Amino acid sequence: MVERLNMLVNVVVCFLNEKENLLILRNRLTSVTRNSTGCRFEIILVDDGSTDGSTDLIKEWVSLENNVTLIRLSRNFGSHAAVVAGLQYCKGDCAVIMAADLQDPPETIPELVEEFKKGNDVVWACRSHRPGESLYTKLSSTIYYQTMKRMGLPNMPPKGADFLLIGRKVIDAVNKHPEKHTSVLAMILWMGFKQSMIYYVKQARHAGASKWTFSKKIKLFIDSVVSFSYVPIRLMSAFGLLLAFAGFLYAMFVFVSRLAGWVITGTGFAATMTVLLVGQGSILLMLGILGEYLWRAFDESRGRPRFIVDEVVRHGSLDSRDRG
Repeated sequence: MVERLNMLVNVVVCFLNEKENLLILRNRLTSVTRNSTGCRFEIILVDDGSTDGSTDLIKEWVSLENNVTLIRLSRNFGSHAAVVAGLQYCKGDCAVIMAADLQDPPETIPELVEEFKKGNDVVWACRSHRPGESLYTKLSSTIYYQTMKRMGLPNMPPKGADFLLIGRKVIDAVNKHPEKHTSVLAMILWMGFKQSMIYYVKQARHAGASKWTFSKKIKLFIDSVVSFSYVPIRLMSAFGLLLAFAGFLYAMFVFVSRLAGWVITGTGFAATMTVLLVGQGSILLMLGILGEYLWRAFDESRGRPRFIVDEVVRHGSLDSRDRG
């Protein structure tokens, strides 16, 4: 059991163009933090390049509350980079990571904190139901989480989780591993530590549209697989062996047929083109997979920051600095 009086809890909220949701989020978060006993709360809001006036709303919030901080990034770096940016400013005993679209109810935070007090380093809020989500969203989410569960992260929650609480040592571990092309949530799973789960109903989006476009989902999928699994490399080797074996068998068949004087059909232009297209396509596919691994290694070696902070706004002060 983690027994701490007046424990400090950071709440990291990342947002991109969520102007229609921020006022309601503010009211609900304020209600939760003021009514929770035995804890102090600091809210860290990370603006991942908003252009719809969300920043001005948050600055007004900061001016009225002394436990709210705005971290504004210089451009849109992606939600996972924004999470890492927020964690670098956490000074509490633990941090809750959540989105600003109101699909993750702030009222679940006290339950996460209570589970953390039982001695867990990571507490996942897992989705029991997802009302209001399209079949496409549910299907793509299921494919991603089930694939990662089988290919690299066997402890991945079966229905996924992007609403969670992490303890101080997990925060420090994430801050010490500044990988760029990866999923920070998958990284937390990979790190281990003592983990537990609670279940909640993921709400339908209150307003606005999801910023998770198809291209972003594809990038996250590739980043996650490349970062935490060597299965694609093994599949390439297995497929190469299979093609080589098939080619050897076919060569033996042709050799024996010629010796026996059999007439072989289907070895004309069409068959040759089929072999060439399949073979060349397979080679290019394998080169593409290798390229994904090599590109990420090269990009990490350049040492560019995962994000750049344009300004930090706290109650009564303005602190501009760059961090990555």
